[in-house]
Amino acid sequence: MRTFRLVVPALVVCAALSACGGTDGPATPGPSSTTSGQPTSSAPNTPAPATTPSPPLKSPGGPTVPPPVGATELTGTITAGVEPNCLLLDGYLLVGGPRDVLVPGARVTVTGRVEKGTMTTCQQGTPFVVEAANRR
Repeated sequence: MRTFRLVVPALVVCAALSACGGTDGPATPGPSSTTSGQPTSSAPNTPAPATTPSPPLKSPGGPTVPPPVGATELTGTITAGVEPNCLLLDGYLLVGGPRDVLVPGARVTVTGRVEKGTMTTCQQGTPFVVEAANRR
């Protein structure tokens, strides 16, 4: 009787797991037969026709702009961000760079590159990785 108590739950779990398994997509009906009694031949799976890639999405403000190639130079006065240790220059969040030069209120020229995908704790500005900074 003890073996029966172990086997039945194991079979129920196996049945449930096999019912969950299947194809990743929607179920497709199997081949059907015609009314004349002759089975229809199923055609081999043919790949979908190639489609042309869609154009890049445009932002609501206008056309897309490719990211800058190489270093970019920004000049202006640094402002403090809302969060601690966040510094902004003309709408760019300054990431890295010499913190003795990059202080709120300083007029500077920074060289670096825009990194739009960079995760930061600052809630404002487009990330700009600073490679060099000079006071003006």
